[in-house]
Amino acid sequence: MGVNNETYKKDIQVLSNASCTTNCLAPLAKVINDNFGIIEGQMTTVHSYTATQKVVDGPSAKDWRGGRTAATNIIPSSTGAAKAVGKVIPSLNGKLTGMAMRVPTSNVSVVDLTVRTEKAVTYDQIKDAVKKASENELKGILGYTEDDIVSTDLNGDTRSSIFDAKAGIALNSNFIKLVSWYDN
Repeated sequence: MGVNNETYKKDIQVLSNASCTTNCLAPLAKVINDNFGIIEGQMTTVHSYTATQKVVDGPSAKDWRGGRTAATNIIPSSTGAAKAVGKVIPSLNGKLTGMAMRVPTSNVSVVDLTVRTEKAVTYDQIKDAVKKASENELKGILGYTEDDIVSTDLNGDTRSSIFDAKAGIALNSNFIKLVSWYDN
């Protein structure tokens, strides 16, 4: 929600918001791209385990790691979330990729997005842009916090993406890491 809803046509009978990770990533990527331009980006979601994962080690049709116990392992996994953003924000098509790290927590996940921007930008300018969007056009979809939060603090939060202003860092004026939480 919030990134391409203006293209909705009433004759469309099936709508999909892709995944919880895509729902978190898309609003954040939209704000950064609209304000500063994204040349390219890499996303990692640190994702709580899901119902499709194993309670005990066993076979997996997907891959060997996917068959390992979810509650006691950190499991690298694939995700199509970053590529799906390019479907809803065409200007980002082919510019984002990503992966998942499934972790032994029961709920709330986090997106770690590192981007190279077209325009030189400070981390404070990024925070300002995200905060402004969270209070205006993306209110209720994109959140903003400067609190010292951890995952359980967001359990039950209905917003798609909660930007953690204290968790991001900038290497320089065009290479920035951003962090945003979501209740999956």
